[in-house]
Amino acid sequence: MTPFFILIKCQLGRSYEVANALADAEIASEIYSTAGDYDLIVKFYVDRDTDIGHFVNEKVHAVPGILDTKTIITFKAF
Repeated sequence: MTPFFILIKCQLGRSYEVANALADAEIASEIYSTAGDYDLIVKFYVDRDTDIGHFVNEKVHAVPGILDTKTIITFKAF
């Protein structure tokens, strides 16, 4: 499995709605609220042969209430 993270900026007042929608879709491993430029940081795991760009576009960007995302692809856990 390949892990990666997405920082998510939500429409004002919709961060809990977005977090709940991601949780209900059962596509995220962990979901955290954050302070700063982004409202949520979400950890995902996909199969090694999964195209992360397509996954983000089709599964994450489809969630209502998301304004912006920043995908962080990881290389190695220590």
